[in-house]
Amino acid sequence: MPVDRLPPESRSALTAVTTDEAISQRVATWFPSLADRRRYRCHTDATDFYRVDYGDVLILDGRPYLILNNAKEGRFGLDDQEKFWVKRAVDLESGQRKIIKLVFYEQFTAHIGNIAFDCFRSPRKEARILGRVAGHPHFMQGFATFDSRGNIIRVLDFIYGKSLYDTIEEMAGSHRTYFYNDFPVIFDRFKACIEAIGYLHARGEKHGDIRRDHIIIDRESGHYRWIDFDFNYRPRENIYGYDLFGIGNILIYLTGKGDLLVPDLFRRAHPSIGRLTSRDRNIVFHHRLANLKKIYPYVPESLNRILLHFSVGANWHYEHVDQLLEDLARVSL
Repeated sequence: MPVDRLPPESRSALTAVTTDEAISQRVATWFPSLADRRRYRCHTDATDFYRVDYGDVLILDGRPYLILNNAKEGRFGLDDQEKFWVKRAVDLESGQRKIIKLVFYEQFTAHIGNIAFDCFRSPRKEARILGRVAGHPHFMQGFATFDSRGNIIRVLDFIYGKSLYDTIEEMAGSHRTYFYNDFPVIFDRFKACIEAIGYLHARGEKHGDIRRDHIIIDRESGHYRWIDFDFNYRPRENIYGYDLFGIGNILIYLTGKGDLLVPDLFRRAHPSIGRLTSRDRNIVFHHRLANLKKIYPYVPESLNRILLHFSVGANWHYEHVDQLLEDLARVSL
Protein backbone atom coordinates (compact mmCIF):
# COMPACT_ATOMS: atom_id res chain seq x y z
CA MET A 1 0.00 0.00 0.00
CA PRO A 2 1.49 3.41 -0.93
CA VAL A 3 2.42 5.60 2.04
CA ASP A 4 -0.07 8.32 1.08
CA ARG A 5 -2.87 5.74 1.31
CA LEU A 6 -1.97 4.65 4.83
CA PRO A 7 -4.32 5.79 7.61
CA PRO A 8 -3.22 9.03 9.35
CA GLU A 9 -2.08 7.26 12.51
CA SER A 10 0.21 4.99 10.47
CA ARG A 11 1.64 7.93 8.52
CA SER A 12 2.48 9.78 11.74
CA ALA A 13 4.05 6.64 13.23
CA LEU A 14 6.07 6.20 10.05
CA THR A 15 7.46 9.73 10.39
CA ALA A 16 8.26 9.18 14.06
CA VAL A 17 10.29 6.04 13.65
CA THR A 18 12.30 7.17 10.62
CA THR A 19 14.14 9.91 12.45
CA ASP A 20 17.75 9.12 13.27
CA GLU A 21 17.20 9.78 16.95
CA ALA A 22 14.17 7.50 17.26
CA ILE A 23 15.87 4.66 15.38
CA SER A 24 19.09 5.05 17.37
CA GLN A 25 17.21 4.88 20.65
CA ARG A 26 15.44 1.69 19.64
CA VAL A 27 18.61 0.05 18.31
CA ALA A 28 20.51 1.02 21.48
CA THR A 29 17.89 -0.78 23.55
CA TRP A 30 18.28 -4.12 21.80
CA PHE A 31 21.69 -3.89 20.08
CA PRO A 32 24.06 -1.57 21.96
CA SER A 33 26.94 -2.59 19.66
CA LEU A 34 25.16 -0.98 16.70
CA ALA A 35 24.04 2.14 18.52
CA ASP A 36 27.04 4.26 17.49
CA ARG A 37 25.73 4.65 13.96
CA ARG A 38 24.70 8.20 13.21
CA ARG A 39 22.27 7.27 10.46
CA TYR A 40 20.28 4.19 9.58
CA ARG A 41 19.15 3.52 6.06
CA CYS A 42 15.39 3.09 6.25
CA HIS A 43 13.17 1.38 3.69
CA THR A 44 9.44 1.45 3.18
CA ASP A 45 9.68 -0.12 -0.30
CA ALA A 46 11.11 -3.66 -0.34
CA THR A 47 10.65 -4.31 -4.07
CA ASP A 48 14.41 -4.62 -4.58
CA PHE A 49 15.17 -7.05 -1.76
CA TYR A 50 18.91 -6.91 -2.47
CA ARG A 51 18.92 -3.28 -1.24
CA VAL A 52 17.42 -4.23 2.13
CA ASP A 53 20.66 -5.25 3.85
CA TYR A 54 22.37 -5.76 7.20
CA GLY A 55 21.91 -2.84 9.59
CA ASP A 56 19.08 -1.31 7.54
CA VAL A 57 15.65 -0.67 9.02
CA LEU A 58 12.49 -1.79 7.25
CA ILE A 59 9.38 0.18 8.18
CA LEU A 60 6.11 -1.75 7.93
CA ASP A 61 2.85 -0.22 9.12
CA GLY A 62 4.88 2.35 11.01
CA ARG A 63 6.80 -0.36 12.89
CA PRO A 64 10.61 -0.56 12.53
CA TYR A 65 12.46 -3.84 11.97
CA LEU A 66 16.25 -3.98 12.12
CA ILE A 67 17.61 -6.27 9.40
CA LEU A 68 20.30 -8.66 10.62
CA ASN A 69 21.13 -10.98 7.74
CA ASN A 70 19.70 -13.12 4.97
CA ALA A 71 18.25 -16.50 5.84
CA LYS A 72 20.05 -19.55 4.55
CA GLU A 73 18.79 -22.92 3.52
CA GLY A 74 21.02 -25.98 3.56
CA ARG A 75 19.78 -29.32 2.30
CA PHE A 76 21.16 -32.82 1.96
CA GLY A 77 24.84 -32.04 2.41
CA LEU A 78 24.88 -28.96 0.19
CA ASP A 79 26.37 -25.68 1.33
CA ASP A 80 23.88 -23.22 2.78
CA GLN A 81 22.03 -21.38 0.03
CA GLU A 82 21.37 -17.74 0.80
CA LYS A 83 17.77 -16.62 0.37
CA PHE A 84 18.14 -12.91 -0.34
CA TRP A 85 14.40 -12.26 -0.11
CA VAL A 86 14.14 -13.78 3.41
CA LYS A 87 15.55 -11.58 6.18
CA ARG A 88 16.34 -12.33 9.80
CA ALA A 89 15.28 -9.27 11.74
CA VAL A 90 14.40 -7.79 15.12
CA ASP A 91 11.21 -5.93 15.89
CA LEU A 92 12.63 -2.71 17.33
CA GLU A 93 9.45 -2.09 19.33
CA SER A 94 9.34 -5.46 21.14
CA GLY A 95 12.87 -6.84 20.70
CA GLN A 96 11.47 -10.10 19.33
CA ARG A 97 13.27 -12.01 16.60
CA LYS A 98 11.39 -12.18 13.32
CA ILE A 99 11.71 -13.70 9.87
CA ILE A 100 10.60 -11.25 7.18
CA LYS A 101 9.77 -12.65 3.75
CA LEU A 102 9.84 -10.18 0.89
CA VAL A 103 8.30 -10.74 -2.52
CA PHE A 104 10.11 -13.15 -4.82
CA TYR A 105 8.57 -15.02 -7.75
CA GLU A 106 9.75 -18.23 -9.41
CA GLN A 107 8.12 -21.13 -11.19
CA PHE A 108 9.04 -24.62 -12.36
CA THR A 109 7.49 -27.95 -13.31
CA ALA A 110 7.90 -30.94 -11.00
CA HIS A 111 7.26 -34.54 -12.02
CA ILE A 112 6.16 -37.42 -9.80
CA GLY A 113 5.95 -40.59 -11.86
CA ASN A 114 3.89 -39.60 -14.89
CA ILE A 115 2.19 -36.71 -13.09
CA ALA A 116 3.36 -33.15 -13.77
CA PHE A 117 2.85 -30.26 -11.34
CA ASP A 118 3.25 -26.62 -12.40
CA CYS A 119 4.75 -24.97 -9.29
CA PHE A 120 5.16 -21.28 -8.51
CA ARG A 121 5.86 -19.05 -5.53
CA SER A 122 2.85 -17.10 -4.23
CA PRO A 123 3.22 -14.55 -1.41
CA ARG A 124 -0.55 -14.06 -1.50
CA LYS A 125 -1.18 -17.74 -0.76
CA GLU A 126 1.19 -17.72 2.19
CA ALA A 127 -0.42 -14.56 3.54
CA ARG A 128 -3.84 -16.16 3.29
CA ILE A 129 -2.72 -19.35 5.06
CA LEU A 130 -1.08 -17.40 7.89
CA GLY A 131 -4.50 -16.01 8.68
CA ARG A 132 -6.13 -19.43 8.57
CA VAL A 133 -3.62 -21.17 10.85
CA ALA A 134 -3.35 -18.39 13.44
CA GLY A 135 -3.00 -20.06 16.83
CA HIS A 136 -2.50 -23.57 15.42
CA PRO A 137 0.39 -25.27 17.28
CA HIS A 138 1.71 -27.13 14.25
CA PHE A 139 2.26 -24.18 11.92
CA MET A 140 4.57 -21.20 11.95
CA GLN A 141 2.84 -18.02 13.13
CA GLY A 142 2.91 -14.49 11.83
CA PHE A 143 1.00 -11.96 9.77
CA ALA A 144 1.04 -10.36 6.35
CA THR A 145 1.15 -6.68 5.56
CA PHE A 146 2.08 -4.34 2.69
CA ASP A 147 5.09 -2.16 2.06
CA SER A 148 4.71 1.30 0.53
CA ARG A 149 4.58 -0.18 -2.98
CA GLY A 150 1.86 -2.70 -2.17
CA ASN A 151 4.16 -5.73 -1.98
CA ILE A 152 2.85 -8.47 0.30
CA ILE A 153 5.35 -8.85 3.16
CA ARG A 154 5.11 -11.68 5.69
CA VAL A 155 6.40 -11.06 9.21
CA LEU A 156 6.95 -14.39 10.99
CA ASP A 157 7.64 -15.31 14.59
CA PHE A 158 11.06 -16.89 14.94
CA ILE A 159 10.87 -20.56 16.00
CA TYR A 160 13.66 -21.60 18.31
CA GLY A 161 14.62 -25.16 17.46
CA LYS A 162 16.14 -27.48 14.86
CA SER A 163 14.62 -28.79 11.69
CA LEU A 164 13.38 -32.36 11.71
CA TYR A 165 16.00 -33.13 9.07
CA ASP A 166 18.90 -31.87 11.21
CA THR A 167 17.55 -33.71 14.24
CA ILE A 168 17.46 -37.08 12.47
CA GLU A 169 20.83 -36.56 10.80
CA GLU A 170 22.49 -35.90 14.16
CA MET A 171 21.16 -39.09 15.78
CA ALA A 172 23.85 -41.65 16.49
CA GLY A 173 23.50 -45.39 16.91
CA SER A 174 22.07 -48.22 14.84
CA HIS A 175 18.82 -48.20 12.95
CA ARG A 176 17.41 -50.95 15.16
CA THR A 177 18.08 -48.95 18.33
CA TYR A 178 16.55 -45.85 16.74
CA PHE A 179 13.53 -47.73 15.46
CA TYR A 180 12.59 -49.21 18.83
CA ASN A 181 13.67 -46.36 21.14
CA ASP A 182 13.18 -43.11 19.23
CA PHE A 183 10.95 -43.72 16.26
CA PRO A 184 7.66 -44.38 18.14
CA VAL A 185 7.70 -40.85 19.60
CA ILE A 186 8.78 -39.31 16.29
CA PHE A 187 6.06 -41.31 14.51
CA ASP A 188 3.32 -40.00 16.82
CA ARG A 189 4.50 -36.40 16.54
CA PHE A 190 4.72 -36.63 12.77
CA LYS A 191 1.17 -38.00 12.64
CA ALA A 192 0.07 -34.80 14.40
CA CYS A 193 1.87 -32.90 11.63
CA ILE A 194 -0.03 -34.87 8.99
CA GLU A 195 -3.30 -34.07 10.77
CA ALA A 196 -2.31 -30.40 10.53
CA ILE A 197 -1.98 -30.74 6.76
CA GLY A 198 -5.45 -32.30 6.79
CA TYR A 199 -6.61 -29.17 8.60
CA LEU A 200 -5.31 -27.11 5.67
CA HIS A 201 -6.81 -29.38 3.03
CA ALA A 202 -10.22 -29.29 4.72
CA ARG A 203 -10.15 -25.52 4.19
CA GLY A 204 -9.27 -25.80 0.52
CA GLU A 205 -5.59 -24.95 1.06
CA LYS A 206 -2.38 -26.88 0.45
CA HIS A 207 1.11 -26.49 1.87
CA GLY A 208 2.84 -26.72 -1.50
CA ASP A 209 6.41 -27.48 -0.40
CA ILE A 210 6.36 -30.36 2.06
CA ARG A 211 9.90 -31.38 2.95
CA ARG A 212 11.64 -32.70 6.05
CA ASP A 213 13.57 -29.44 6.49
CA HIS A 214 10.27 -27.54 6.47
CA ILE A 215 9.36 -28.96 9.86
CA ILE A 216 10.91 -27.23 12.86
CA ILE A 217 10.84 -28.95 16.25
CA ASP A 218 9.87 -26.18 18.64
CA ARG A 219 12.37 -26.24 21.51
CA GLU A 220 9.83 -24.93 24.01
CA SER A 221 6.70 -26.96 23.21
CA GLY A 222 8.20 -29.97 21.43
CA HIS A 223 5.63 -29.52 18.66
CA TYR A 224 6.58 -30.26 15.06
CA ARG A 225 5.73 -27.06 13.16
CA TRP A 226 5.36 -26.57 9.41
CA ILE A 227 7.08 -23.58 7.84
CA ASP A 228 7.16 -22.00 4.35
CA PHE A 229 3.73 -22.07 2.70
CA ASP A 230 4.51 -19.79 -0.24
CA PHE A 231 4.80 -22.46 -2.93
CA ASN A 232 1.65 -23.21 -4.85
CA TYR A 233 0.98 -25.59 -7.70
CA ARG A 234 -1.57 -26.12 -10.42
CA PRO A 235 -2.59 -29.78 -10.18
CA ARG A 236 -3.35 -31.67 -13.33
CA GLU A 237 -5.03 -34.42 -11.32
CA ASN A 238 -5.54 -34.52 -7.53
CA ILE A 239 -5.34 -31.05 -5.95
CA TYR A 240 -3.67 -32.48 -2.84
CA GLY A 241 -1.43 -35.02 -4.56
CA TYR A 242 1.82 -33.03 -4.38
CA ASP A 243 1.41 -32.53 -0.62
CA LEU A 244 0.71 -36.23 -0.12
CA PHE A 245 3.83 -37.32 -1.99
CA GLY A 246 5.83 -34.92 0.16
CA ILE A 247 4.39 -36.49 3.30
CA GLY A 248 5.27 -39.94 1.96
CA ASN A 249 8.87 -38.92 1.35
CA ILE A 250 9.20 -37.69 4.93
CA LEU A 251 7.60 -40.85 6.32
CA ILE A 252 10.05 -43.04 4.40
CA TYR A 253 12.92 -40.89 5.62
CA LEU A 254 11.83 -41.08 9.26
CA THR A 255 11.23 -44.83 9.13
CA GLY A 256 14.66 -45.42 7.63
CA LYS A 257 16.51 -42.99 9.96
CA GLY A 258 17.62 -41.25 6.81
CA ASP A 259 17.59 -42.10 3.13
CA LEU A 260 18.44 -45.62 2.04
CA LEU A 261 20.24 -44.97 -1.23
CA VAL A 262 20.16 -47.83 -3.70
CA PRO A 263 23.66 -47.10 -5.12
CA ASP A 264 25.06 -47.22 -1.57
CA LEU A 265 23.46 -50.60 -0.96
CA PHE A 266 25.14 -51.95 -4.08
CA ARG A 267 28.51 -50.46 -3.13
CA ARG A 268 28.27 -52.10 0.27
CA ALA A 269 27.17 -55.38 -1.31
CA HIS A 270 24.24 -55.52 1.09
CA PRO A 271 22.90 -59.08 1.45
CA SER A 272 19.42 -58.00 0.32
CA ILE A 273 20.37 -56.38 -2.98
CA GLY A 274 19.56 -59.54 -4.90
CA ARG A 275 15.92 -59.18 -3.80
CA LEU A 276 15.54 -55.52 -4.77
CA THR A 277 13.66 -54.55 -7.91
CA SER A 278 12.92 -51.24 -9.59
CA ARG A 279 9.43 -51.39 -8.07
CA ASP A 280 10.95 -51.01 -4.59
CA ARG A 281 12.30 -47.54 -5.34
CA ASN A 282 10.82 -44.21 -4.27
CA ILE A 283 8.41 -42.90 -6.91
CA VAL A 284 9.81 -39.35 -6.64
CA PHE A 285 13.52 -40.04 -6.09
CA HIS A 286 14.39 -43.27 -7.86
CA HIS A 287 17.78 -43.59 -6.18
CA ARG A 288 16.07 -43.93 -2.78
CA LEU A 289 14.49 -47.10 -1.47
CA ALA A 290 10.83 -47.12 -0.40
CA ASN A 291 10.44 -50.81 0.43
CA LEU A 292 12.38 -50.60 3.70
CA LYS A 293 11.27 -53.97 5.01
CA LYS A 294 13.62 -55.67 2.57
CA ILE A 295 16.52 -54.05 4.44
CA TYR A 296 15.00 -53.79 7.91
CA PRO A 297 12.79 -56.89 8.38
CA TYR A 298 11.53 -55.69 11.78
CA VAL A 299 9.59 -52.81 10.16
CA PRO A 300 5.93 -53.81 10.69
CA GLU A 301 4.08 -54.97 7.60
CA SER A 302 1.29 -52.47 8.36
CA LEU A 303 3.79 -49.60 8.13
CA ASN A 304 5.69 -50.95 5.14
CA ARG A 305 2.45 -51.28 3.15
CA ILE A 306 1.96 -47.54 3.63
CA LEU A 307 5.50 -46.83 2.41
CA LEU A 308 4.85 -48.90 -0.70
CA HIS A 309 2.09 -46.48 -1.70
CA PHE A 310 4.97 -44.09 -2.43
CA SER A 311 7.02 -46.58 -4.45
CA VAL A 312 7.44 -47.06 -8.19
CA GLY A 313 5.46 -50.29 -7.91
CA ALA A 314 2.37 -48.68 -6.36
CA ASN A 315 -0.82 -49.19 -8.34
CA TRP A 316 -2.84 -46.83 -6.15
CA HIS A 317 -1.90 -43.56 -4.44
CA TYR A 318 -3.49 -41.77 -1.52
CA GLU A 319 -5.91 -39.10 -2.64
CA HIS A 320 -6.70 -37.56 0.75
CA VAL A 321 -4.85 -37.18 4.06
CA ASP A 322 -7.68 -38.98 5.88
CA GLN A 323 -6.95 -42.15 3.91
CA LEU A 324 -3.31 -42.04 4.99
CA LEU A 325 -4.19 -41.29 8.61
CA GLU A 326 -6.63 -44.19 8.67
CA ASP A 327 -3.86 -46.57 7.64
CA LEU A 328 -1.36 -45.01 10.05
CA ALA A 329 -3.82 -45.55 12.92
CA ARG A 330 -3.51 -49.31 12.34
CA VAL A 331 0.28 -49.30 12.74
CA SER A 332 1.50 -50.73 16.04
CA LEU A 333 5.14 -50.10 16.89
